[in-house]
Amino acid sequence: MRLRTTTATIAICATAAAVAGLPAAGAHDRAHAAARHTVVLKNLRFHPAGLTIHRGDTVTWRWHDGPIAHNVTGSGFKSKTMAKGSFSVRFNRKGTFNYRCTIHGKEGMVGKVVVR
Repeated sequence: MRLRTTTATIAICATAAAVAGLPAAGAHDRAHAAARHTVVLKNLRFHPAGLTIHRGDTVTWRWHDGPIAHNVTGSGFKSKTMAKGSFSVRFNRKGTFNYRCTIHGKEGMVGKVVVR
């Protein structure tokens, strides 16, 4: 009898949590902790040129191309044109975000962030 009571109590709590919009037991174990990713600007390219990340993650672009100035320009974000430093964007919505260096895009300096 005690096993049935415990099982019924667990079922009632899980149902109440679902109705309230709370995560089910163990759901926090599957939740994604926001991560940071780095893209390096070097040799007139973005390294890596493509990233797949999760919603809420941050991408930081770091300039390592000597005295050559670049920028990172995408839909909804744009860095300064500079030869050294870094620029970060937190991606809060899903989608594909293409970006480029407006100075060297014709030379192939393009990239993409896919947010899942």
